Amino acid sequence: MNPAARTFLILGAANAALAVLLGAFGAHSLKTHLSADMMTVYQTGLQYHLFHALGLLAVGLAAKQMGDSAWLRWSGWLMLAGIVIFSGSLYILSTTGWKWPGAVTPFGGLSFISAWVLFTVAAVKRAR
Repeated sequence: MNPAARTFLILGAANAALAVLLGAFGAHSLKTHLSADMMTVYQTGLQYHLFHALGLLAVGLAAKQMGDSAWLRWSGWLMLAGIVIFSGSLYILSTTGWKWPGAVTPFGGLSFISAWVLFTVAAVKRAR
């Protein structure tokens, strides 16, 4: 297995486990401490975290199938950056009440969008 495939399969699996852990923590510990609005913010972070953990697995599987590609590697790293920036900022915002993380959340969203565009480019280039 090439190093990119291995890296993104490991990152995807680890992030999926972390998303499940954070989901359980939210459901059992935070729901009594957060307002309904902040719980929704937390759950949005969780949803995107898990979706993009699966995206990291997809990048790893694509790299295994199609071979190493700079497009795929960038896609994977941008998905990871999106998890940290988007989901991380929503976790901080919802659990602390600090407002400043909301200013960086859109950069995580742009990372996610860019990651999927690059994934598409990798697939199109491979198809040719």
